[in-house]
Amino acid sequence: MLFKEIIGQQSVKERLIRSVKEGRISHAQLFLGPQGSGSLAMAVAYAQYTSCKNKGETESCGECASCVKYNKLVHPDLHFVDPVALSKDVRTSSDVVAEWRNAFLNNPYITLFNWFEQLNAENKQAIIGVEESGDILRKLSLTTYEAEYKIMVIWQAEKMNQAAANKLLKILEEPPDKTLFLLICENEEQLLRTIVSRTQLIKINKLKDAELAEALVISNGLSQDAAQKIAHLADGSYAEALQLISENENAAQNLASFQKLMRASLKFDPKAVITWIDEMAAAGRERQKNFITYALHIMRESLVLNYADASLIKLGADEQDFVRKFSPFIHAANVERFIEELNTAHYHMERNANPKILFMDLAFKFNELLNLPKAV
Repeated sequence: MLFKEIIGQQSVKERLIRSVKEGRISHAQLFLGPQGSGSLAMAVAYAQYTSCKNKGETESCGECASCVKYNKLVHPDLHFVDPVALSKDVRTSSDVVAEWRNAFLNNPYITLFNWFEQLNAENKQAIIGVEESGDILRKLSLTTYEAEYKIMVIWQAEKMNQAAANKLLKILEEPPDKTLFLLICENEEQLLRTIVSRTQLIKINKLKDAELAEALVISNGLSQDAAQKIAHLADGSYAEALQLISENENAAQNLASFQKLMRASLKFDPKAVITWIDEMAAAGRERQKNFITYALHIMRESLVLNYADASLIKLGADEQDFVRKFSPFIHAANVERFIEELNTAHYHMERNANPKILFMDLAFKFNELLNLPKAV
């Protein structure tokens, strides 16, 4: 992965390159950025630059033996940890290393949803378990083969369970010699504070609309007008932009599901509510979480339409039509509760809540909130 292949983030690239040139490489670094910002790609490009035998002023050479192996993610001193769906056959990310290499090489802006789709595990919980910590220790106990550093890239580090996080903390406190940890995280609050405090923070912001639109024109062949519209809707996420391009059907499905839930909840039609719950329960867990995130997005856009500039709305045409009709139901008396209930639902879904019970509870609460009178 070369820095030039990453969209935008020029100041971050310069900072990372400078740290290598000046020999100020922290043994543990936290790449913190929202989904689709390129934090994983940035970490891999940094690892490649660190290991490159003929590095230039601003880029890896791309041709030395080290870079050739990095291009296929098969460098012996590069290791990955990523969330998996625990099963009899899969205990750590080493069990799916071939699938991971293929997934990243196909899409360096891969999301957790994409990854679990590739594993055919959409209805499973994403986790980095305690056995992964033992695997990390085993890999890092080996001497370096070719590079100066053994590099451990931990993607979605917030998915570590408590036991795994505690073991990683001990490793970070007493790291093996010449070891570089690159943690990639989207939600800092879900990481142990003691882990965060032992890493150097590399903050990666969401992409600018202009940068994203330019990438969509060059890499995806969109017209300038189409690219600008997609970039606006994607809200700084290349992953979201790709989804908007290739999965319009999924967006339509989320909108239809949201409409059904709101209509069934407004007057609480038991038959319609149960039908909707059965449909959602049959979907995979990642799709269920994706729907809750989408519902939060619709709530936000409804609030923006009510109280701010309508030009700030980031919705497609069909969604805008719906939100104009739906937004009067979202107001100061209920919006905080709506957001709180959806965030709570997402929290419990992350922890394997029963989807039928969870969505039934949401329907009851939405019935109450949709019928709350506006504050005078």
